[in-house]
Amino acid sequence: MSNLFILLLVPVISAIVLCFVRDAVRAKWMALLAALLELGLSIPFLCGFIPDASIQFEQRWMWVESLGIQFHIGLDGISLPMLLLTNGLIPLIVLSSFRKAHKGNFFALISFMQAGLLLVFLALDAFTFYVGWEVALIPIYFICALWGDGDRIRINLKFFIYTFFGSLLMLVALIYLYNQSATPSFEWTSFVALDLSESTQRWIFWAFFLAFAIKIPIFPFHTWQPDTYTHAPAAGTMLLAGIMLKMGVYGLIRWLLPVAPLGALAYSQVVMVLCVIGIVYASIIAFKQQDAKRLIAYSSIAHVGLISAGVFSWNTEGLQGAIIQMVNHGLSVVGLFFIMDILQERTGTRTLAEWGGIASKAPRLATVFLIILMGAVGLPLTNGFIGEFLLLKGVFNYGVWYAVFGGLTLILGAVYMLRLYQKSMLGALPDRYTSVLDIKGYEVLVLVVIVFFTLFLGVWPKAILQLSEASVMNLLDQIKF
Repeated sequence: MSNLFILLLVPVISAIVLCFVRDAVRAKWMALLAALLELGLSIPFLCGFIPDASIQFEQRWMWVESLGIQFHIGLDGISLPMLLLTNGLIPLIVLSSFRKAHKGNFFALISFMQAGLLLVFLALDAFTFYVGWEVALIPIYFICALWGDGDRIRINLKFFIYTFFGSLLMLVALIYLYNQSATPSFEWTSFVALDLSESTQRWIFWAFFLAFAIKIPIFPFHTWQPDTYTHAPAAGTMLLAGIMLKMGVYGLIRWLLPVAPLGALAYSQVVMVLCVIGIVYASIIAFKQQDAKRLIAYSSIAHVGLISAGVFSWNTEGLQGAIIQMVNHGLSVVGLFFIMDILQERTGTRTLAEWGGIASKAPRLATVFLIILMGAVGLPLTNGFIGEFLLLKGVFNYGVWYAVFGGLTLILGAVYMLRLYQKSMLGALPDRYTSVLDIKGYEVLVLVVIVFFTLFLGVWPKAILQLSEASVMNLLDQIKF
């Protein structure tokens, strides 16, 4: 049944039911079954999708008739990869939490967040998009605040203030655009069709850009991210890095570029400079980290800096690279954060100086870790290679020097990632780790699935690229200067 509304309804119903489940064993199995059902319901959309530029599987209802607000959702080649990423990663994130004794309320928050994320990626009405944007924020705040460690309340308050500030700026821009429509409307097509002056588009650009840049995050709006990622529970970090930051990149592609192209063109060089600074800065900081989880948090800033640069390169290669790399980054970062959580549970620490030689006791973990790590640094025939190649080609077409400095993410990324592997897996095994166990059961299943797609998308990137190509070409044709 090709009904997009069902995809939104299933996680909401799952969240409501899970709220009342107190038994940890029952809760985790119910959450997994709901996540797998949602993934199964996504398959007909992939199979029935026609890879052209049209909006498909559209559904709309009048929501607030007096204001012309509709509940309008649909899929195209830009949103479909995000839908697959979201519904593909949620079962893995739920399964990765099986080792913890979480009750139903924890999994309920994950399901509720899934509904918000999907609403963002499916919305074709700005009001609907904004509702999803805010809905996704609420559960991740509680996941991090209730199950995180360290000074989690202060850290998550900072995260909430950052993102809420950006959301308010975006809301102001959305209301302004609504009032400019011939017949007041929040429809995406109405916003794109508006004939706005360049000065208007300039401030609209900043209202949108700040909201999206904070969520991604792009330098210098990143300061909430390292602490939040480091002190969130494993599932929270995977949700934030694997899926939630993609909301910001998706917002740039879906809303900012077509609605305020003159503003984006005017400030594209500023954004490019910020992205390049973020790539170099975050990579250098990552190399200096002793906390493994914090190292991956900074590596994420560097990688999404290159993705964002690809978006503002204004060409097919850059946008195609951004879309496929969002999927690739989601897979890799979820795998890496899960491995860090496994190592922390086995050793009681995340400090690199206290690790070493674990491969001798956990060869299966060392093998999957190496494959996922190679995908993260863009080794040929792994998922990260084609995405980074397209991104660098797109940025090169925009400006050679941006590509030169942007390409440092590959070199520096290989340095700090290989250092992470060397410090944890190789060398002498400390005496206190002689009883460290290899991965087993659910851990193997989660990591093998990620390894499979790391290699599959490395060998056949067309699986994603053919979905988005026509929509990307249409988007570039639509942009009016």
